[in-house]
Amino acid sequence: MKEILKVCQVQPDMVWEDIDANLELLEGMLEEAEADTGLVVLPETFSTGFSMQAEKYAEGKDGKAARWMQRMAVEKECYITGSLIYKTADGAIYNRLLWVSPAGIEDYYDKRHLFRPGGEKENFSQGKVRKLFTLGSFRILPQICYDLRFPVFSRNRGDYDVLLYVANWPASRQPVWETLTRARAMENQSYLLGTNRVGTDGTGTASVGGTCLIDPVGREIHRMDEKPGIRTSVLDMGKLQEFREKFPAWKDADSFEPGWGSVSN
Repeated sequence: MKEILKVCQVQPDMVWEDIDANLELLEGMLEEAEADTGLVVLPETFSTGFSMQAEKYAEGKDGKAARWMQRMAVEKECYITGSLIYKTADGAIYNRLLWVSPAGIEDYYDKRHLFRPGGEKENFSQGKVRKLFTLGSFRILPQICYDLRFPVFSRNRGDYDVLLYVANWPASRQPVWETLTRARAMENQSYLLGTNRVGTDGTGTASVGGTCLIDPVGREIHRMDEKPGIRTSVLDMGKLQEFREKFPAWKDADSFEPGWGSVSN
């Protein structure tokens, strides 16, 4: 199994509610991706921005964004992931992260924690299932934006090595993004990939990036500034395993099962 994973994170200034323009923009940015990249990560709702016009912009597996992801995976010979406004065959609409390889759509994750203040609960269906993906020797837990605030849901049960967050995180709460990305990496003793956007969307909400890679100790391997761009980094499974063996805090973790916090007299 491959012990090294090269990841390209894409931080765009997205065009509001314009699927064609965003796919063209992202494809241009990916021209700078390095050879032998194993995974490309796009932000949350990368084809539209964080729009609540879910019915209008929702697409399925044969939509423009999903087909573009499959084409990029083939051309770049890597996996590609990011979320979009997705409509299922039964008509339900999700903020869905797709996990796409050169062979096609392999899996997906539907956002669990819908952003109530922004109206997401009224316009999207809630995801119900915690998912895990595998790439080489790396086990990856996908999460979307607001999920970052809920540590029990992302708790490492000894079943993943990388926490992957895609986001449309606003500048007004940037200190929360910076603090919690480091906290989630530290408490779960895993790498954390956080991929955000920049620019101002159609509602006037500004984002200032902060796309990052955090190591299991909580150190920032990189954190991008407020400019659009891409960043390539390398994850090393050997270093992760060495740290976990040297500092095995995971062995003393709480189970979060019913009654786990009760105290007997």
